[in-house]
Amino acid sequence: MILIRSKTMRSAIKVAVPFVILPLLTIAGAVAFDQKKHIIISMAVAFFALLLFAAGFEKRSTGTRRMVIVAVMTALCFAGRFIPFLKPIMALTIISALYLGGEAGFLVGALAAVLSNFYFGQGPWTAFQMLAWGSAGLFAGALAEPLKRSKPFLLFYGALSGMLYSFIMDIWTVLWYAEDFSWKLYQSALITAIPYTLSYMVSNVLFLLILSKPIGDKLARIKIKYGI
Repeated sequence: MILIRSKTMRSAIKVAVPFVILPLLTIAGAVAFDQKKHIIISMAVAFFALLLFAAGFEKRSTGTRRMVIVAVMTALCFAGRFIPFLKPIMALTIISALYLGGEAGFLVGALAAVLSNFYFGQGPWTAFQMLAWGSAGLFAGALAEPLKRSKPFLLFYGALSGMLYSFIMDIWTVLWYAEDFSWKLYQSALITAIPYTLSYMVSNVLFLLILSKPIGDKLARIKIKYGI
């Protein structure tokens, strides 16, 4: 497990990776790279997600324990993609972030996308899924305390995350269709995707309503037991 000792370096990574490096890398992969090289972009995004995760802890043992739990939550997300229609991936990513931190949430979402797409199909869209699911986890970690205190706020955040996921994926849709970004095409894509957007929102609300307490309670106990 990588240990980044410099506090300044950890702070720089926490800002640069999710807000600068990964968005630029994702867009570059869609517009500047041959589609046959999409897996390289996805692996690069996965690497930076791991780097962001490593920046979130100071002790090697703590990071290793968190990594084990991240692996379990990622496996649950992977299995969740096989559920038809409504899927719990983003809800599980958000729950992971609430109890393990935003960096862990980002990693769960990113790994869930790239690993499950080895079955569902890799492509330039994978990096967009990694960024979208990961970002939902990252911001959930930043809002962890109010989200855990208020179930209505948590459900609202889940619905909003589902909507933003659709908005991000529609950027990929426009770039795929036109090889250049067009606001007019983007607006059309948003309108066309309304049924899917609603399904993402409903899915997040439903699974957060069902899973947030039982899984959250278990993660809270694990944190106390193992000093994470």
